[in-house]
Amino acid sequence: MPVGGLVPQAADDAAELVVRNARIHTGDPVRPHAEALAVRDGLITVVGDDKDVAPHIGPATKVVDALGRRMIPGLNDAHLHVIRGGLNYVLELRWDGVRTLRQGLAMLREQAARTPQGQWVRVVGGWSAEQFAERRLPTPAELNAAAPDTPVFVLHLYQSAVLNRAALRAAGFDKDTPDPRGGVIVRGRDGEPTGMLLAAPSALILYSTLAKAPLLEGEDKKVSTRHFLRELNRFGLTSAIDAAGGFQNFPENYSTVIELAQAGQLSLRIAYHLFPQTAGQEIADLTRWIETARPEDGDAWLRLNGAGENLTWAAADFENFAQPRPELGDYEGEFEKAVRLLMEHGWGFRLHATYDETIRRDLAVFEKLAAEGLFPAGNRWLFDHAETVSVESLDRVAALGGAMSVQNRLSFQGEAFLRRYGPGRAADAPPIRAMLDRGLTVAAGTDATRVSTYNPWVALHWLVSGRGAGDVVLRPRGNRVDRQTALRMFTVAGAELTGEEQVKGVLRPGCYADLAVLSEDYFTVPEPEIAHIESLLTVTGGRIVYAAGEYEGLDEELPPVSPGWSPVARFGGYQASRPAGVRQAELLGEAATESAQHHAWRVRRGLAPDAADAPFDPCFVL
Repeated sequence: MPVGGLVPQAADDAAELVVRNARIHTGDPVRPHAEALAVRDGLITVVGDDKDVAPHIGPATKVVDALGRRMIPGLNDAHLHVIRGGLNYVLELRWDGVRTLRQGLAMLREQAARTPQGQWVRVVGGWSAEQFAERRLPTPAELNAAAPDTPVFVLHLYQSAVLNRAALRAAGFDKDTPDPRGGVIVRGRDGEPTGMLLAAPSALILYSTLAKAPLLEGEDKKVSTRHFLRELNRFGLTSAIDAAGGFQNFPENYSTVIELAQAGQLSLRIAYHLFPQTAGQEIADLTRWIETARPEDGDAWLRLNGAGENLTWAAADFENFAQPRPELGDYEGEFEKAVRLLMEHGWGFRLHATYDETIRRDLAVFEKLAAEGLFPAGNRWLFDHAETVSVESLDRVAALGGAMSVQNRLSFQGEAFLRRYGPGRAADAPPIRAMLDRGLTVAAGTDATRVSTYNPWVALHWLVSGRGAGDVVLRPRGNRVDRQTALRMFTVAGAELTGEEQVKGVLRPGCYADLAVLSEDYFTVPEPEIAHIESLLTVTGGRIVYAAGEYEGLDEELPPVSPGWSPVARFGGYQASRPAGVRQAELLGEAATESAQHHAWRVRRGLAPDAADAPFDPCFVL
């Protein structure tokens, strides 16, 4: 934007981008606030005000007026399944942000009509029954009515999935299909599957069923990933740490982001982990990877960060709070071999651990290796999730040089946790303040896309307010954090987990030019509105990777969504909430429709006059 008073002056060392007239939260304690910054070669060169950046403006400098809006360092999701999410994004109908099941089913019905034969409609994560006004899941009958012939798979957290008849046929489920270990195929009186699958407690039945759906091929995988990264940029994300996960094989499932990185087409910095996929083969896989790569291989856009979030399958607990805590068998022998191998070769790792019972067993192995000098040894390692970790375990983590990464899974599963463990345990799930009070690095993320939504502002709202998707307060004020601390958990702390804290997570000269100009001021907006913030301008490495509102069209052009029938092509991704007045009108319209339906029901049963337009008040019926 041309800005009066800022005349091009620079010649050889001109900035490529200047953003001015902003309320900048730098995250830098030396200079916490500023109004403008300049960027050259992907790095911040100047942080200050107009007079500081003016000498760096040349004829080709792009000058953007932030119009007094809040600017923050680019967000960094410390636990996001970004690689897997990108490979599947355009195939998925997202219910993230949808407020009623009625709306979700309407979207599903429309998408089923657009989906070609042989393809599935899949709703995979980012939502919970707690967010719906109806407070319930869809039923198999509703899915059958919405899509009689198109397979439909609806995943609900790590707890269950709902399938229609067409999906049961496509997945090969019938009367004779046995229940897999740790899962239940719900059956009717006739023994036939009803369409409900339950994790009891293992989610393998859910993921293995989803894996039977068609996948993308060729260039469509790149298009899908680029659109997913743009969707993340929409919320101010500029970095993520990929947590790998089940059914994510190395190197084949990593090839898409590698090719995009080689072509300079990543709009999000990715640090990735490697996750052994085959039970019984974990040590062999880790050994092969250690011989061929090392952590921090790569560059500022794509780099290896270590192993995990599982090292051995037997050591993994399950986070299905609708079921009792799983009792794990003896796993320490192989687990110790895996940890020893990593520590001896300078590899860091992350560990999925939901329950303190698992964490205590893991720590006992680490303490045994510490007696040999392997802990702390400079390797970055951490526990993920840790909803029920005890303060005693946190002290042991600190002594061994570990860190923590927490996610807002209880935004979506909080009420199930509350019902099983009670308000006392829910108040400390996870004990964020106790983690911070011990000086631990505590990074924050979402665990998207199959549990929580990938929208980081939902997680930031959870950190600050203690509230879940159903607006129930789970964590008291003593276990919440202030807005600045929460933002640090989504910026600097994530950079610490990848060893990049000197160049990422703050806005100061010499750091990566990763930033977001926000739709609302995060520091002053009413607390409930934090979850509705988006970015209007996201910059990664000095490139404008997302632009909306007044800045629309400044970002890089993407190829069209492919295939054309994709749910993303019709509905987009996260369903942003309407402004309050519009939402109120929508609710009134929904209420009027339901009133008309109820009146028709009464007419059919002879409980009301047949004339739909006749005034009727049962209080005046003689």
